Amino acid sequence: MITGKVNPSKTLADQGILDVGNVFYNLQDPMLVEQALQRKEATLGNGGALLVTTGKHTGRSPKDKFVVRTASVEDTIWWENNAPMEENSFDILRADMLEHMKGKDYFVQDLFGGADPAHRLDVRVITELAWHGLFIRHLLRRPSSVELESFDPDFTIINCPSFKANPERHGCRSETVIAINLDKKIILIGGTAYAGENKKSVFTLLNYLLPEKNVMPMHCSANHAVGNPIDTAIFFGLSGTGKTTLSADPSRVLIGDDEHGWSDRGTFNFEGGCYAKTINLSAEAEPEIYATTSKFATVIENMVYDEDTRELDFEDDSLTANMRCAYPLHYISNASETALGGHPKNIIMLTCDAFGVLPPIARLTPAQAMYHFLSGFTSKVAGTETGVTEPEPTFSTCFGAPFMPRRPEVYGNLLREKIAKHGATCWLVNTGWTGGAYGTGSRMPIKATRALLTAALNGSLADAKYRNDPNFGFEIPEAVSGVADILLDPRRTWDDSAAYDRQAKKLVTMFADNFTQYADHIDDDVKAVAIG
Repeated sequence: MITGKVNPSKTLADQGILDVGNVFYNLQDPMLVEQALQRKEATLGNGGALLVTTGKHTGRSPKDKFVVRTASVEDTIWWENNAPMEENSFDILRADMLEHMKGKDYFVQDLFGGADPAHRLDVRVITELAWHGLFIRHLLRRPSSVELESFDPDFTIINCPSFKANPERHGCRSETVIAINLDKKIILIGGTAYAGENKKSVFTLLNYLLPEKNVMPMHCSANHAVGNPIDTAIFFGLSGTGKTTLSADPSRVLIGDDEHGWSDRGTFNFEGGCYAKTINLSAEAEPEIYATTSKFATVIENMVYDEDTRELDFEDDSLTANMRCAYPLHYISNASETALGGHPKNIIMLTCDAFGVLPPIARLTPAQAMYHFLSGFTSKVAGTETGVTEPEPTFSTCFGAPFMPRRPEVYGNLLREKIAKHGATCWLVNTGWTGGAYGTGSRMPIKATRALLTAALNGSLADAKYRNDPNFGFEIPEAVSGVADILLDPRRTWDDSAAYDRQAKKLVTMFADNFTQYADHIDDDVKAVAIG
C-alpha cells in the first residue's frame, strides 16, 4: 500500500528498496500522530503533543559517524575530524540494511533543506518510525503539493533504528552507524532512535556542499529587527549555549534557532522548525518555547511525565539532561514567514565557559573573531552527547566540529571574507559560569545576558566605554544599563582573585595549545591574536 502525495516516478523501488510492507509517502501531521500512536511508538500528551523515548541513545553518537572515502572527496574531507569508511564496507552495509528492511512498513518525507530556493537541498528521508517522520517534517522545510508531484531528491537518508551494524563486517565502531556516501548521495543510519541524527545529517551535507557556492553554512540561530530584515543578528554556539533561547527574543523576528546559510543575498534558515532543550524550561523565562510543549504534534523527546495527567516534569533528568521538544517554526508567534534575513549586522559567538573566566560580553576585532570562531571554545552540556554527564570544557572548531566535513579554515576564511565585505560587528558572549568555575560559581543570569544582547543589537554598546581584557585582549564594556558592574569584571566576581588568575592562565594556555593546529593555515594578524 502506498499513501500520500509523491512523484510517481520516484518510489522506493528506484532506490533498490524492494519487498517492503506499507509505504506512507508525505503523510501530514495528524496522520503521522495517528500512526505513531497505533504502532505504540509514542504516548499522547497534553494538547496533542507526542511523548517519545529513544532508548539508550539520548544524544548524538559522533564517534559512530563515518564519511565514505572515495576518490572524488579524498582531497576535500577533513579526515582528522571525519572517520573514513571504505566503499566496499558501505556497499555491504547498504545491502544488509536493505535486506533487513524487507517486509517492514516505512514512512517517507520529501523535504527541503534551506529556505533560499537557489541553495536548498532536496532530501528524501525514509524512516522506520512514524514519529521520526513527524520529527523531520518539523525540522526541515515542507514542499507544496505541487512541488511534491515533481520532487526529485538530491540525497536520500535511510534510518532504521532496529538495524544493528556489525563492526567487523561493516567497517564501523559499534552496532550504531551513521554512514555518509557523498558519491552515491545516500546516508544510512542504524542502531539509534535518537531523532537528532536525522537533522544533523542534513546539516553535514549542507556544510560540505555550500562552500563550493561561496555560501557560508553556520551552526547558529538568527533573528532580525521587526520590520527590518536588514538588521539581522546571528548567534553561533554548540548545543546548550543558548542559541534557541537567546534568538527567541519577543522584540525581534525569529529566522531560525540552529542552522543557517550566509549567501551573497543574505541569511537563510536551513530548517522549518526548532529542536529545543527542555530541561528546566519555564513559562516565566521562555513562554513561547514552553507553550510549544502542549501544542498538537510537538514531539516531546525523553521527558519524564505523570502517567495519569501527562504533565511534563521539566526538572527530572533521570532519562537524560538532553530532553527536547521538536516543533514547526510557526509555533513561535514572532517567527519569520520567509525564514530569510539580510547580511548579519551583528555576529554573536556564544560560549558556555565552565572555567568561570570569560566575561558576559566582549567586543572582538575581525582577527579576534576568526580566532574565537576557529577555537570554538565552550563546554559540552550534560546529555548532548552519549557519555557527557556534566559540563566538559572543549574546543569545537567553528562551533560545530562534529558537522564539519571540510577543514575549519574553509569556513573561517568564508566568514572572514563576509565580515569584511558587509561590516558586521562581532561579540563573544559567555552564558556559562561566573563567580567561580563549575561546582563553585553560578550560571550567568539570563536576564543579564538578554540585557547585554539588547544593548549590542540596538547599537547602544557602540558608545560604551571599554577596557582591554588582560588575558585575551578583547574589549569589555565597563558599564551597561540593567547589568551589575561587577558582572562585567569576572575577576571581581570571584572570592579569591589569585584563584581566578590561575584559572585564567590555565584557560589562555588551553586556547594557545589548541590553536597550534591552525598555525600553518592562517594569516599573520590571526596568529598575532593567538600569540597574544
